[in-house]
Amino acid sequence: MRDPQERPPVFNRRHFGTPETITLIVTNYITVAIGLMIFVNSAHHIHWFFWVVAGVLGLYNIFSIYRYREEYNKAAIIAYVISTAGMGLLFLMV
Repeated sequence: MRDPQERPPVFNRRHFGTPETITLIVTNYITVAIGLMIFVNSAHHIHWFFWVVAGVLGLYNIFSIYRYREEYNKAAIIAYVISTAGMGLLFLMV
């Protein structure tokens, strides 16, 4: 039984956290944006370490998709493909 002196919660939590698909997409964009800012100079020369960062990010994507594969339905896969194409456009704009 609840204590009558205890105040009721003002806000009830109505979600169960951020989905892993959104976390993966945000992580990809942040990593690519920071990598492009750090490893691309004004002469549009890409440093070799950017490709190392991109490779590690690819491995992280494979691991994350494998680990949370039950969460990737058709809509999540479409969102992931569109975000990957967006990162490609971000790379081409630099």
